[in-house]
Formats: sequence, C-alpha cells, structure tokens
Amino acid sequence: MAVFNGMKYELCIIGGAGHVGLPLGVVFANSGVKTVLLDINKEALKEIQEGKFPFKERGGNEALRAALEKENLFTSSDPQTISEARFVLVVLGTPIDEYLSPEFGGITRALDKYESHFQEGQIVILRSTVYPGTTEKIQNYFSEKEKKVRVAFCPERITQGYAIEETKVLPQIVSAFDEETLKEVSDLFRKITQEKIIPVKPVEAELAKLFTNSWRYIRFAVANQFFMIAQDHGLNYQNIERAMKEDYARNKDLPSPGFAAGPCLLKDTMQLAAFTNNNFWLGHAAMLINEGLVNHVIKELKREYLDSLKDKTVGILGMAFKANSDDHRDSLSYKLRKIAHVECRTVLCTDPYVKNEQFVSVEDIFKKADIIILAAPHAEYADINPKNYPNIRFIDIWNFWSR
Repeated sequence: MAVFNGMKYELCIIGGAGHVGLPLGVVFANSGVKTVLLDINKEALKEIQEGKFPFKERGGNEALRAALEKENLFTSSDPQTISEARFVLVVLGTPIDEYLSPEFGGITRALDKYESHFQEGQIVILRSTVYPGTTEKIQNYFSEKEKKVRVAFCPERITQGYAIEETKVLPQIVSAFDEETLKEVSDLFRKITQEKIIPVKPVEAELAKLFTNSWRYIRFAVANQFFMIAQDHGLNYQNIERAMKEDYARNKDLPSPGFAAGPCLLKDTMQLAAFTNNNFWLGHAAMLINEGLVNHVIKELKREYLDSLKDKTVGILGMAFKANSDDHRDSLSYKLRKIAHVECRTVLCTDPYVKNEQFVSVEDIFKKADIIILAAPHAEYADINPKNYPNIRFIDIWNFWSR
C-alpha cells in the first residue's frame, strides 16, 4: 500500500458510512485517493464491504464495487485510523435544538473523543453545514491543545441520492486560513471534480452554504403560500401555476408546492436566523409557511368533512422527506401523521423505501382508506389513477398525477 507523508491513507472520513461521507469517499477512491471510511455504525460498514450502499444512491452500488476492486476504499470503526491519514474529513455539522438554536455539542464531543488521534501536520476538512465561525472555533480548539493541525471548510453541495453524480460535475467551494492549506485542499478536490475550485474565506464559505439552503427553503415557501392563498379562496392553484409558467421564462424557476422538509433546509435557515440575532424575518416566515402546510391540509379536510372527518381513515403515501428517497429524517409526513391521528379515526402509512413495522402496503391503504394524501411523490405511485377510485378522496399538493 502506498504511503502518504508517512501515513497509510491519503484521506480519512469521519462519519464515512453516512449520506454525505460515503458517496464522497467512493468518488475520491475511484479518483485514485486511498480513502478510509471511519464510522461507529458497524452494520453499515459491513454492507459497504459487501459492495452495497446502506441507503438509496443512484449508481451507488456500482461505484462502490469499483472502488473496492481498485483497493482504494477501506472501512474502520477504530478511531486510531484518524492518525493514519494525511487529510481528515469530518462529516459532522451543527444541528438545531428544540429552541431552533445551533447545537455545538456534537462537534465538541467528537473532537474531545478523537483529539488524541489527530497528528501534527494533518489537515482537518469540515464538510457538513456549520454555524458561521465554527471553522475558526475548531482551529482555535487545536491551537489551544498545542496541536499543529490546520482546519479547512469545504461544504457539500449535492442533492441527496445523486451525490456521486453531482460531486464530479459541481464546482467545489474551498476555504482555509492560510494559502498553503488552501492550495493543498484545492489540489485534493481537483482530483474529483471536472469543474472549477472556488476559493473563499472560511466564514464566507459557511455563509454561502447557509444562504444557499435558506434561499431554496424560501422559494418553496413562496410556492406553498401561493397554493394556500388559492385554496383559501376555493381556487385551483394548478391552473394558476400553469398560466403563470407556460411559455413564460420569467416564472419557470417558481417551484411547485409540496412539503419542504428534510435534514437541511429548515435547520440551515434557523441557523442563519440565529446568526442574525433572530432578525432574519424571511427565514422565520418561510418556516411558518412550510411547516404550516401540513396544518393547512388537515384544516381543508376538516372544512370539507365537518364532524365526519373523525370517522374517516386516512392513508399517507410516502414517509420519506422527498420523492424517490429512503431518508425520513425530519420528514413532514410524520407531522402529518401525528395531526391526522388527532383528527381522524385511523391513519395508515406506506413507503416503498422507508422500512417500518407499523407501515402497511399500498394495497391495504386502497382497501381501507377514505382519504389518501400524497406526501412524497415517489415514482412508484405514478401508475395510480385517482379516477379509478371514485370512493376515495385524493389530496395531491404536488399536482403529481396531473403532471
């Protein structure tokens, strides 16, 4: 095995079995970078060694097997692996707590846990979204420990489920506190991207990531607000949307309405709000609109069925946070289920990708449900024709079946 500056691996990814770390590690390995995936999830590491992605990723299994065959990709649950790599890429971000404030505990605990394994001369690369100033905070952490470890921030920019494809074609934002580190990190990422490297200051990179996700979240909120306004006045929003967008380029970027959720958009918007001392009114408004869409759906059903909604069985199609994904983290489908449980007799859930013993089959839902709500428009539902079920009330916010 090749040795890099006296080390066994060129890259160690902490959190390497997850949605961000694994696809990135596979891309690096297939680009000739000796990469080790460090993770405490031994079951996921076993699947990876067998050439199987533990989650849904387009082209993932094929790319993973190629990396393993090249003997460029390795797995480990031993933190000692950190000390054997030239670059250490950390897939740990700053989540938000129950008060919608940034939570630094996860990063701090991880650093304290692994601190003894970091070696002088290593470069630590933060990849997940972090609160502005976190990169500097971690650089100071190593300085206070009197360890000559340099820290960089290079945010991921991919769409979940398409990470392998997008990593190779998207520009990579890189940042560091000195030119030497910036050059070394840029050279590393040039090995995996066909596009440009965009160098900025660490805090600029941190804000670029937060701005990007907040912008997407706000755009979804605009569409959802338009949808609710139309419904409140008894109008068909899809007709209005078509009139706005058909052969009119200025409105083509208006997204369609739907549940805007997942592990990033709300979290990052609230982190930006915290950074502005809660003066990010657009972000808070977007949160109220997107989270409130679930309540709006139930409110409209209550208005339609009056007291008889309590006697109805509701079926929810899709529990993942977005279409064609198996990731259910922070999915609004679960909020919908919780509210529907209060207002309806029975709630049945199904998803072709998300596994849960309490879920039922699509066939069971169509046998038992009075109302069916399309929460995640998976491709598997495309062949369903609501017109074939005249006794079932369908709720399709996405306009999925009409499209």
